[in-house]
Amino acid sequence: MNIKFARTEINQKPKKAELAKIEASVEKEDSVVFYFDRENSHKDLLELQDHFEAKGKSFYMSEVKYGLSDNEYMYQVHIVN
Repeated sequence: MNIKFARTEINQKPKKAELAKIEASVEKEDSVVFYFDRENSHKDLLELQDHFEAKGKSFYMSEVKYGLSDNEYMYQVHIVN
Protein backbone atom coordinates (compact mmCIF):
# COMPACT_ATOMS: atom_id res chain seq x y z
CA MET A 1 0.00 0.00 0.00
CA ASN A 2 1.55 3.27 -1.14
CA ILE A 3 -0.47 6.21 0.24
CA LYS A 4 0.52 9.86 -0.21
CA PHE A 5 -0.69 12.87 1.78
CA ALA A 6 -2.20 15.79 -0.13
CA ARG A 7 0.36 18.27 -1.37
CA THR A 8 0.40 21.70 0.24
CA GLU A 9 1.86 23.49 -2.79
CA ILE A 10 0.87 22.96 -6.44
CA ASN A 11 4.43 22.35 -7.65
CA GLN A 12 5.42 20.25 -4.63
CA LYS A 13 5.50 16.45 -4.71
CA PRO A 14 3.21 14.67 -2.24
CA LYS A 15 4.77 13.12 0.86
CA LYS A 16 4.36 9.42 1.58
CA ALA A 17 2.16 8.43 4.49
CA GLU A 18 3.31 5.69 6.84
CA LEU A 19 0.57 3.33 7.99
CA ALA A 20 2.06 3.16 11.50
CA LYS A 21 1.78 6.94 11.94
CA ILE A 22 -1.80 6.94 10.65
CA GLU A 23 -2.69 4.16 13.09
CA ALA A 24 -1.06 6.04 15.96
CA SER A 25 -3.12 9.16 15.18
CA VAL A 26 -6.32 7.13 15.05
CA GLU A 27 -5.60 5.42 18.37
CA LYS A 28 -4.69 8.72 20.02
CA GLU A 29 -7.94 10.52 19.10
CA ASP A 30 -11.54 9.41 18.67
CA SER A 31 -11.96 11.01 15.26
CA VAL A 32 -9.27 11.88 12.69
CA VAL A 33 -9.48 13.49 9.23
CA PHE A 34 -6.71 12.98 6.65
CA TYR A 35 -6.29 14.49 3.21
CA PHE A 36 -4.65 12.31 0.59
CA ASP A 37 -3.30 13.28 -2.83
CA ARG A 38 -5.04 12.64 -6.15
CA GLU A 39 -2.06 10.49 -7.22
CA ASN A 40 -3.24 7.71 -4.89
CA SER A 41 -4.92 4.83 -6.62
CA HIS A 42 -8.48 4.12 -5.61
CA LYS A 43 -7.39 0.52 -4.97
CA ASP A 44 -4.86 1.64 -2.33
CA LEU A 45 -7.46 3.77 -0.58
CA LEU A 46 -9.89 0.83 -0.54
CA GLU A 47 -7.12 -1.32 1.01
CA LEU A 48 -6.69 1.36 3.68
CA GLN A 49 -10.44 1.26 4.27
CA ASP A 50 -10.42 -2.52 4.62
CA HIS A 51 -7.49 -2.30 7.05
CA PHE A 52 -9.28 0.07 9.43
CA GLU A 53 -12.70 -1.55 9.12
CA ALA A 54 -11.11 -4.89 10.04
CA LYS A 55 -10.00 -3.20 13.28
CA GLY A 56 -13.58 -2.08 14.00
CA LYS A 57 -13.18 1.56 12.92
CA SER A 58 -15.63 3.55 10.79
CA PHE A 59 -14.09 4.84 7.56
CA TYR A 60 -15.59 7.60 5.39
CA MET A 61 -13.97 8.72 2.14
CA SER A 62 -14.94 11.45 -0.32
CA GLU A 63 -13.39 13.53 -3.10
CA VAL A 64 -12.87 17.22 -2.36
CA LYS A 65 -12.68 19.54 -5.37
CA TYR A 66 -10.65 22.71 -4.82
CA GLY A 67 -10.62 24.10 -8.38
CA LEU A 68 -12.46 24.04 -11.68
CA SER A 69 -10.11 21.65 -13.46
CA ASP A 70 -10.83 17.91 -13.43
CA ASN A 71 -7.48 17.15 -11.78
CA GLU A 72 -7.89 19.63 -8.93
CA TYR A 73 -9.14 17.33 -6.20
CA MET A 74 -7.97 15.39 -3.17
CA TYR A 75 -9.39 12.61 -1.06
CA GLN A 76 -10.77 13.32 2.39
CA VAL A 77 -10.71 10.36 4.76
CA HIS A 78 -12.45 10.46 8.13
CA ILE A 79 -11.69 7.60 10.52
CA VAL A 80 -13.78 7.23 13.68
CA ASN A 81 -13.15 4.88 16.62
